[in-house]
Amino acid sequence: MPQTERFTTLSESDLPQMAQLYKTAFGRAPWNDDWSDETQLMEYMKEITSPYHALHYGLFIDGTLAALSIGMIRHWWEGTNYNIEEFCVDPALQGQGLGTRFIEMISEDIRNRGLSGIFLQTDSDKPAYRFYQKNGFQDLDAHVSLYKSLKD
Repeated sequence: MPQTERFTTLSESDLPQMAQLYKTAFGRAPWNDDWSDETQLMEYMKEITSPYHALHYGLFIDGTLAALSIGMIRHWWEGTNYNIEEFCVDPALQGQGLGTRFIEMISEDIRNRGLSGIFLQTDSDKPAYRFYQKNGFQDLDAHVSLYKSLKD
């Protein structure tokens, strides 16, 4: 029986499904993020889904959220972009081209909105890095992410 796919923008009402998919995707290798504290998970999801100009995408398969992009529209002097904060595909469905189709759907919608491009950050030592490169994303040679730890 063929599966039904539905690409859509997501809203606050989708937050529980978004949190569950996020926890499933990032709770295993290679990230191994411990999201066992449900309160912490929901607070994080609320924080990243509610910025000014929020724009979130979902791909539902047979009514279940299978892929997720949490982001925002960001204005910059070079143009207006879609900045992805978090992106994931259900691990049970990875390796089947779903992520690539999802990126293509997002790209088409972004083009239709008249935006200039898509910006995201990922770790270069994770499989996601190669996935994004395969889908047309390029390293920004001059861009560096910095972090200062304040833990003793």
